[in-house]
Amino acid sequence: MKASAIGFNAEYAEDAPTYEDICQLTDDIILEFGAPWCGHCQAARSGIKAELDGRSITHIKVSDGKGKKLGRKFGVKLWPTLILLRNGIEVRRIVRPLLKQEINDFLTR
Repeated sequence: MKASAIGFNAEYAEDAPTYEDICQLTDDIILEFGAPWCGHCQAARSGIKAELDGRSITHIKVSDGKGKKLGRKFGVKLWPTLILLRNGIEVRRIVRPLLKQEINDFLTR
């Protein structure tokens, strides 16, 4: 899956996995919705990178927007939205994180 990487994934992928693909994933996954031009996404990038670098968790970074089905399936309204999935099921989410500590808390709760 081009949209995924272990640890921090730097690029939003246009070729998003399907909802069915996501539901079949095992282990913990961070699913991030946003856009490369989004100011909120750019502001959150360094904190997300700092918290995901060195962790062995899959980070799927999906370019979202009009006509993008995966974001609608997950009810995404604001960017960036990070969703923690465990075995394909949403455990928790964080919307527009700014501080590294917010992201750390989201990952370690």
